[in-house]
Order: sequence, then structure tokens, then C-alpha cells
Amino acid sequence: MELKLEMIVLPVSDTGRAKAFYEKAGFRLDVDYEAGKDVRVVHFTPPGSECSIIFGEGMTPITPGSLQGLYLIVSDIEEARAELTGRGIEVSEIFHDAGGLFHGHEGGDVTHRRPGQERLAGPHPERASYASFATFSDPDGNGWVLQEITQRLPGR
Repeated sequence: MELKLEMIVLPVSDTGRAKAFYEKAGFRLDVDYEAGKDVRVVHFTPPGSECSIIFGEGMTPITPGSLQGLYLIVSDIEEARAELTGRGIEVSEIFHDAGGLFHGHEGGDVTHRRPGQERLAGPHPERASYASFATFSDPDGNGWVLQEITQRLPGR
């Protein structure tokens, strides 16, 4: 059986503001559909992704900004960060973790960090795949993680 993740519903408080942010970030607008004053569906796809995001009025009861740890995989963390900051998106400095795969952002937008795990500045010194990160948040605080993967693990 094949199961493919197709879409993630983002909880946002202002559909227009979220749409402007994701356009600015370079995501592809696939749909912006209104069905009356209480229903609006906006659908975006990150560049190169098969999984999309969707948000709008009447979409989800989840608190705006409560989704964290949404991973965007990049082949060059420095290039990806430069592209986003060049588009006016506020992105953390690049970091890696001392001794592990789990990480977090000091601003609180990514929280899967083990106790005592230290975040170190800059990309991983050996540029190991899966080991360098940067984070950003949308206007509501939904937290995104850029993760550099240059060589996937077997079977991935």
C-alpha cells in the first residue's frame, strides 16, 4: 500500500495576510476559491514539493499558529535561507545541534528538542546530510523548518 501525504491544513487568523506571506515566500498559488462570505479556500504548494498547504475561512477549528515543525527539505541550506530572506521573509540563522538529530529554535517555534541539547551556530561542520537547519514562521506563528539533505538515507 502506498500512502502519500498530499495536504496540510494550516490554521490562520487572516486568510489575506497568510496568502500574501506564502506568495512572498515563493510558494505556488494553486487555488483561491470563495463560496460565500464564510468560506474561502486558499491552496499553495512549496516549490518542488508534492505536498501542499491549504488554509482559509471555515477550514479548521485549530488555533491559528499552533502548527510547528513543518519541514521543508533543501539541498543547500545557505542558498535556501538567502532566497527566503531576499524575498523579505525573516529566517533564523543557520544552526546545527550538538550531538543529535532532534533540534529546536530558541524563539519557541520548533520544540522537538531533547533536554540538554545545545543548538550551535552555523551549518553542521561536515555539512552532514539531515544536520543543518534554519527556521521561520508565518504571520500567525506556524513554524517551518528548513533542513538540508544532500544524501538521503537508504530507502528514502
